[in-house]
Amino acid sequence: MKKTILLYGLALAALTALLKMLEYRMLIRDLSMEIYVTAIAILFTALGVWVGRKLIQNRANSTPNQSQNSNPEIRLTQTNPFPKDQLAATGISPREYEVLALMAKGHSNQEIADQLFVSLSTIKTHSANIFFKLDVKRRTQAIQKAKELEILA
Repeated sequence: MKKTILLYGLALAALTALLKMLEYRMLIRDLSMEIYVTAIAILFTALGVWVGRKLIQNRANSTPNQSQNSNPEIRLTQTNPFPKDQLAATGISPREYEVLALMAKGHSNQEIADQLFVSLSTIKTHSANIFFKLDVKRRTQAIQKAKELEILA
């Protein structure tokens, strides 16, 4: 009895394996292009994710070193500490102070945006906030008033 069950079991396993092999061959023959395209898409997706992570890591590691060595204006907060008392009195934020200091050095809005790694509209918003807080209408007036208030040297 056990021998019969074992033979039937082996026969069913062999038949199942044969059917699966035939099904696989039919699948490969009918869907070969889709399988290859899917495999290539998965490969390039994995490659893209890997390259993207490497680029982000390299940019994150190199940005602070480059900004400290090649562009002294960006180190503004490190070389010229914020005059906290005067800033608190006017309500100017540290980022607005950076924008004001770069304005005083004669930079255009686009140059300031490039140096601070923000958009041009962000610089325009900071400028408008600075003008409002200093109660002026122009850049030159803002710089002059900041010097009078001893915010800028």
